[in-house]
Amino acid sequence: MTRILIATTNPAKLSEYRLLLRETNLELISLSDARITEVPDETGETFRDNAIAKARFYFARAHMPTLADDGGLEVDALGGAPGVRSHRWLGTANVTDRALADAVIDRMEKVEKPRRTARIRAAIALIFDEAGATREAVAEDAIEGIIAPRAYPEIRPGFPYRAVLWLPDRVCYLGELGEEEEARLSQRRKALEKLGPELKLIASKGGISYDRLR
Repeated sequence: MTRILIATTNPAKLSEYRLLLRETNLELISLSDARITEVPDETGETFRDNAIAKARFYFARAHMPTLADDGGLEVDALGGAPGVRSHRWLGTANVTDRALADAVIDRMEKVEKPRRTARIRAAIALIFDEAGATREAVAEDAIEGIIAPRAYPEIRPGFPYRAVLWLPDRVCYLGELGEEEEARLSQRRKALEKLGPELKLIASKGGISYDRLR
């Protein structure tokens, strides 16, 4: 199997990638597995910018195919906020998932239903070596919904905004779905499908040894 670094410090996100990529010929390596503790600055103006920057940062340290993403909640009535600041929206990254979810509900309290449209977006960047050259690919997608009048009482750790996004076609919260169903609907699954050719190319190179993990 070919090793690929999943460059995230979010355990819930890593778990979702393991689920989404479980049928591929890829061995998913975490930052902990690769003994990488450094964290890049996220200063991009878009999810795409941050995903690429993170992928490049970790690829330079891991020396293996690297997948990194960035994403968050976009609320139309809030001008697209929290957007790229989704995890630092309240001024720091050290806030609870519940505080982030409640902040959305509070700011949307007086917004009428037709204007409560929102989405959870993800941009995934993939970097790997091919025929002596470094290749980069990026894909984005989103899951659409509306902001509910109140947050779902149970929040899956690491995914606060899934507790506020209501899916009208399914008549439920995104965070109310089971883990597998949620993963099938997720913006990451749809973005990964767009990266299918690159992932297959990486997976076809099974047996490659990477010095970093010896």
